[in-house]
Amino acid sequence: MKSDSHVSSELKTVGSSGQISLGKRYAGKTLRLDRFGDGRIVLTAVAMVPESQLWTLNEPDRSRIERGLTWAAKNPPVETDLDRLMERTPKTRAQRKRARRP
Repeated sequence: MKSDSHVSSELKTVGSSGQISLGKRYAGKTLRLDRFGDGRIVLTAVAMVPESQLWTLNEPDRSRIERGLTWAAKNPPVETDLDRLMERTPKTRAQRKRARRP
């Protein structure tokens, strides 16, 4: 378990329904509950990742995504000149054949 430089403690009383209030700071958050044999309970805020997006957390995809986000932050979007883009685009084989016909 990671050691924090600042630890705060509070006393909470479990109500008759078995619930405690953690305050608005944790409203809507997902928490992991760890119960230890000695009676300790540790709540840890967690973020859930859909299985379909787990690949974004693994290498090499994670580094590629990070590089892309860094590049995007340094390079603001600009409008594309479509005519110039079409001049740079290689023609397909069919377009080259049609261009050669008289």
